[in-house]
Amino acid sequence: MEYVYAALLLHANKQPISEENVKKALSAAGVHADEAKVKSLVSSLDGVNIDEAIKQAAIVAAAPTAGAPAAKADKKDEVSEEKKEEEAAAGLASLFG
Repeated sequence: MEYVYAALLLHANKQPISEENVKKALSAAGVHADEAKVKSLVSSLDGVNIDEAIKQAAIVAAAPTAGAPAAKADKKDEVSEEKKEEEAAAGLASLFG
């Protein structure tokens, strides 16, 4: 997570997310930077619109809370699903005696 936080910190301060800058941010936080993780992070973020990604993450995070009351209605379906899983497990158990 430290690597992602370093990238977000750089982005918030309008600094380019480069290997050198990520290493500096991690070093300032007292984290020993792993070269492979830094390279992976920088290459993964190349061409990504971070502001748009943050907006999308906020929408996804808010969605489950809006659907929470519906979860109670699905309880019946959940019980039936568990019963199906138990029956399947019992069938598998009979194969092995």
